[in-house]
Amino acid sequence: MNLHWIAPAERIQKLPAYPFARLDELKNKAREQGLDLIDLGMGNPDGATPQPVIEAAVTALQNPSNHGYPPFEGTASFRRAITSWYQRRYGVVLDSDSEALPLLGSKEGLAHLALAYINPGDVVLVPSPSYPVHFRGPVIAGGNVHSLVLKPENDWLIDLTAIPDTVAQQAKILYFNYPGNPTAATAPREFFEEIVAFARKYEILLVHDLCYAELAFDGYQPTSLLEIPGAKDIGVEFHTMSKTYNMAGWRVGFVVGNRHVIQGLRTLKTNLDYGIFAALQAAAETALQLPDSYLQEVQTRYRTRRDFLIQGLTELGWNIPKTKATMYLWVPCSEGMSSTDFALWVLQQTGVVVTPGNAFGSGGEGYVRISLIADCDRLGEVLHRFQQANIRYQAEAVVSSSK
Repeated sequence: MNLHWIAPAERIQKLPAYPFARLDELKNKAREQGLDLIDLGMGNPDGATPQPVIEAAVTALQNPSNHGYPPFEGTASFRRAITSWYQRRYGVVLDSDSEALPLLGSKEGLAHLALAYINPGDVVLVPSPSYPVHFRGPVIAGGNVHSLVLKPENDWLIDLTAIPDTVAQQAKILYFNYPGNPTAATAPREFFEEIVAFARKYEILLVHDLCYAELAFDGYQPTSLLEIPGAKDIGVEFHTMSKTYNMAGWRVGFVVGNRHVIQGLRTLKTNLDYGIFAALQAAAETALQLPDSYLQEVQTRYRTRRDFLIQGLTELGWNIPKTKATMYLWVPCSEGMSSTDFALWVLQQTGVVVTPGNAFGSGGEGYVRISLIADCDRLGEVLHRFQQANIRYQAEAVVSSSK
């Protein structure tokens, strides 16, 4: 039966394939061809969820009271754990009843915030490159995305002075993310002070994605938006349990900040979902209470991988600065090769999966993102395969024996 009359909504038709879904298709084809893949594409941590978190989940699973519908706004104990964690980490005092909301992962919350606050035609400021949901959420909501192109000469920071006054006056929301995905850029406290002043001047809601807050190295301490005086008046901040605690599949995150914005998001979510399984909230609560020694282990793991891979890529001609945070390296393609061409070529020649930079917006063209989600033995194999294929960086072209 021809079902041409059952057409997806326009909001779906104008969305390109989600980049990581497309990447999965390419990986499956490569496996069918017999390639031994080393997947450094997604930001999917390879470590184990901490044992105390698993034990807390098992205990909570055995409690019959956890198997009914959870509270829409999350359990009171998890919300208190969130606000206590915030006060310990950043010295920020939050009301657990109105200024913290558990989420089914930060991606869900970021997308639903767009539906809760963006009307068709609203102007939304989004950096390019950035995590795809930062611009796809507003597009799905019918907003007009004004891209803020990030540049290496500005350390991948938003240049607020480059935003036309007419655009700033129309803008309703500004999404941003430091430490950044995919660039691994970090922002000093002064930047946060400037962006808060900018948002207050133009009455723009700030939406900060701080999901890499704990993956920081060499003594660097990321800034929370809410540390800045006046930020809570015009901003919210998103976190995830996925990265730091190796809980990507558990789908738990949270948002904190302005109570009115959070109430609007909560109202939308009460109409769309029933919240997070209470046993998972109990486990996440335990994660937020883990000792700093656990965090130091995670940081050491990624820092070691960062140093190892940067050294190896340096020997192949790349000049990549040491990132101060995140689980990524932002690696330039050689001149004359697009991000997609380079990523596909690396996959075909070596079986190594990297993410083309243009998956994060047009501002990511000319780069690929490499995730530090394999141990140094496996990363050594990546470098060996690059050497075998004679893949190296040059100012004008990447050279390979296969070409």
